[in-house]
Amino acid sequence: MRIEYLADHPQHALTLARWHHREWGALMPDWTRGDAERELVGHATRRDIPTTLVLLGDDQAPVGSVSVLDEDASQFRDLSPWLASLYVAPTARGRGLGARLVRAALDLARNHGVSRLYLFTPDRASFYERLGWTVLGSRMLAGRAVTLMAVDLAPPPADDPRFARA
Repeated sequence: MRIEYLADHPQHALTLARWHHREWGALMPDWTRGDAERELVGHATRRDIPTTLVLLGDDQAPVGSVSVLDEDASQFRDLSPWLASLYVAPTARGRGLGARLVRAALDLARNHGVSRLYLFTPDRASFYERLGWTVLGSRMLAGRAVTLMAVDLAPPPADDPRFARA
């Protein structure tokens, strides 16, 4: 399995949009499936923030994804940027793929000069805490409590070729 930019595999944008909207649509009632599709089709042209990474199986089919966004929910406009839409297909869960996607998103954010990244989660705070994220508190989103979290990113080493700026 490999993690690549959705920009290199734009044909998967609609599949990811279906997954994302089905998983999180209830948290953002004004966010339609069409909105999700437009956002991901836009990400399929980008390698900078906002963008989406896609985890591809050996057969090139999408298995999961993660996004790095300037804004995730309008209620949290005071914070930016965001790790968002971490998703692993149910048949592939429990193998560390979510953690792999998070690490790839952190590398992407770090490479773009991000020093602090935020996320919110309704029910996976302990997963993110194991990956080094800190709980900032709880907020309400669509009548549901979500945990607001952050992680501080050290700048990449100047001599690390993985983080060479284009």
